[in-house]
Amino acid sequence: MTTMTEASVREFKMPDVGEGLTEAEILKWYVQPGDTVTDGQVVCEVETAKAAVELPIPYDGVVRELRFPEGTTVDVGTAIIAVDVSGGAAPEAPAGQPETAAAAPEAPEAPEPEPTGRQPVLVGYGVATTSTKRRPRKGPEVTVPAAAQAVQAELNGHSAPAVPERNRPLAKPPVRKLAKDLGVDLATVTPSGPDGVITREDVHAAAAPQAAETAAPVTQAPAAPAPAAAPAAVGSESARETRIPVKGVRKATAAAMVGSAFTAPHVTEFVTVDVTRTMKLVEELKQDKEFQGLRVNPLLLIAKALLVAIRRNPDINASWDEANQEIVLKHYVNLGIAAATPRGLIVPNIKDAHAKTLPQLAESLGELVSTARDGKTSPGAMQGGTVTITNVGVFGVDTGTPILNPGESAILAVGAIKLQPWVHKGKVKPRQVTTLALSFDHRLVDGELGSKVLADVAAVLEQPKRLMTWA
Repeated sequence: MTTMTEASVREFKMPDVGEGLTEAEILKWYVQPGDTVTDGQVVCEVETAKAAVELPIPYDGVVRELRFPEGTTVDVGTAIIAVDVSGGAAPEAPAGQPETAAAAPEAPEAPEPEPTGRQPVLVGYGVATTSTKRRPRKGPEVTVPAAAQAVQAELNGHSAPAVPERNRPLAKPPVRKLAKDLGVDLATVTPSGPDGVITREDVHAAAAPQAAETAAPVTQAPAAPAPAAAPAAVGSESARETRIPVKGVRKATAAAMVGSAFTAPHVTEFVTVDVTRTMKLVEELKQDKEFQGLRVNPLLLIAKALLVAIRRNPDINASWDEANQEIVLKHYVNLGIAAATPRGLIVPNIKDAHAKTLPQLAESLGELVSTARDGKTSPGAMQGGTVTITNVGVFGVDTGTPILNPGESAILAVGAIKLQPWVHKGKVKPRQVTTLALSFDHRLVDGELGSKVLADVAAVLEQPKRLMTWA
């Protein structure tokens, strides 16, 4: 039996993946005790107060212990995983358990089945300890196709680095989790993303037929519910209430909004705008060769209109320094775009948006939206914003009174664009109309400045040709 000395064990501690963060929640482990890891391999996904982040291990070795289960919130600086870096065997089996045969982590072939009944593990995972029973691996490895191994490893909560990449469905961790939650086998999903990557839309499309097939039997003979989902008695409290822990992004957002609402004196002004010409310009730009492959929508032109208004009224782009009792004017615009995600509201920003051309702005918006949708927005992308846009119109509402993002002086809310009767050139005609709302910090921005900015945004959207002269 090969033993490991304490000197050969390295502990990987929870890092501070943002600025000044104190804790993070372990969302998912991609390795288990006995697995072989290499320098730079992602071992887990954690959620901080700002974003979900994948953590790579900084050395080679064999996983000896996972210190915390999934769903645990861990302080920064606390060891979360122990790895044996001696190059020896996997962890020693506990007393009273059958001893496992030692195998080198780099061995290309699976060990032969032993008389003890122990099943071989996946190639590259080392030798599993018999004490680990949460995710049993079944069946001799040599008889299981590579694709099936990858799928089984995914359902068990592992990654399968030793399976050739061409046999393993390509998908990002959030997409894999979605497939697992929906009961979708990634090996059966047809990818539509670049380089054969499976997207969230592909998983939902694959799940739709399964839902349709199972809908009818449920109405005739309901399946036996899982223990955790057992129906509660009528009138019991568990059937009338659901408690959801507030943590991660949602907790940080709640604290920031409360702090903003009760620190900065908010003022909100509204204007209703005829954006018919803007909508026509959107359709023209979609056919422009310079915008081929880029995301072109009304939000793009609204963002550009706001940037033009800030250029004409630069004092709106500022922040309040409470400690020094100073107003800090920003000579750059990091344009925040509020995005609703499954983990809560986040506001990543486009760095130096003021210096971008319209095609460059379209490209940056597309990347921002895609990254947020995949849950991969980095903490750095949400820091340093100067002004924000929130598009509540996508939910079908006319407008709102948005709360300032902490550290910023203004936020523009965009309502739904609807066909409405409008007086145009002396006649009532159907026109595309929307309502804009600008909230601002009254310590920094008085009514005159706020009104000028909002009026300039409206003027550009009403007559988008002004972009050519004002910008």
